[in-house]
Amino acid sequence: MMNQNTGKMLIFGGLIILVIGVVIYFSGNKLNWIGRLPGDIRIEKPGMKIYFPVVTMILLSLVLNLIIWLIKKFF
Repeated sequence: MMNQNTGKMLIFGGLIILVIGVVIYFSGNKLNWIGRLPGDIRIEKPGMKIYFPVVTMILLSLVLNLIIWLIKKFF
């Protein structure tokens, strides 16, 4: 069932997506390092490219967990 808490979470989720979008839009080429961190696995051979962004996904997971924890703590 939908209640006020669900509405608050949807609003904050939308605001977070909006902020991320604005940062990406206005940063231009300053965020090229995302996806090219040491530890990301890249295999490039003729006719084949395989990419595993291991460290990038770990970093993204940590940041998202911190954001969710802060939202739950303060709201």
